[in-house]
Amino acid sequence: MSFKAPAGNHGGQAAAAGRAASSLDSHLADEKGKSLPCPGLLAPVPDHHLVHAGDACDPLAPVRNADPSRPFVVAQLGQSLDGRIATISGESRWINGRGALDHLHGLRASVDAVLVGVGTVIADDPQLDVRRVPGSSPARVILDPRGRLPRGCRCLREDGVRRFVIRADARGVPGDAEEIVLGQEDGELSPASIVAALFDRGLRRILVEGGAATISRFIDANCADRLHLLVAPVIIGSGKAGLAMKPVAALAQARRPFTRLHVLGGSDVLFDCDLRSGREVPV
Repeated sequence: MSFKAPAGNHGGQAAAAGRAASSLDSHLADEKGKSLPCPGLLAPVPDHHLVHAGDACDPLAPVRNADPSRPFVVAQLGQSLDGRIATISGESRWINGRGALDHLHGLRASVDAVLVGVGTVIADDPQLDVRRVPGSSPARVILDPRGRLPRGCRCLREDGVRRFVIRADARGVPGDAEEIVLGQEDGELSPASIVAALFDRGLRRILVEGGAATISRFIDANCADRLHLLVAPVIIGSGKAGLAMKPVAALAQARRPFTRLHVLGGSDVLFDCDLRSGREVPV
């Protein structure tokens, strides 16, 4: 959205921009914490890029209502406008605002298991539970193929929730956590094998919460049904990038999933991408 005043009328331009910004701020404040699936709000965006949410206001509904006969995997990633998930020093708290955090906790409350790579545990020591919204905490799953998981990390605390550590060889786990040993493919744990092992243990809906490399591997392996990309209105300028998947030689090979947009409280924008669908390249 841009606001242009006649040449030389800088005061008028500033006033017009201020009035427009104030109007938009007021509109967003009225809709605080809600999805904004209004077709008119996003009218300038070509239909071949986005699907407006229309009456589908709840981005968690596809997760909660997933087919129970098969695994359902949703990945989520928070990032800046310029696609960064951390500064060059590694700082990542807090890129996204309260609306995105509320949504993340809603995702956790909607799944059977939340999964992260051991790098995320080492960097952030996340709790991986539900605190900001009503609901039960899911099982916690840590991918730790080489046994780097720190003792005493918060995600392994004993609180009545099932905990799993997935490894390439048996090393033992503390307390009543469960260890799953899987073979590797090309030096990595296979996302398909991970999903199958969790499904066999009754964990049907799985949230892949991080880090970016783990999420990228699941998408590359076609093991993610949906991607929730949470974009914050901040420009970092440099630092760690988000998704980094296998390269494609032509845009025709790029993924173009059906995507619904939701503006969350605090002005974060959720891109709800259905990775099991897609659009042809626009001409």
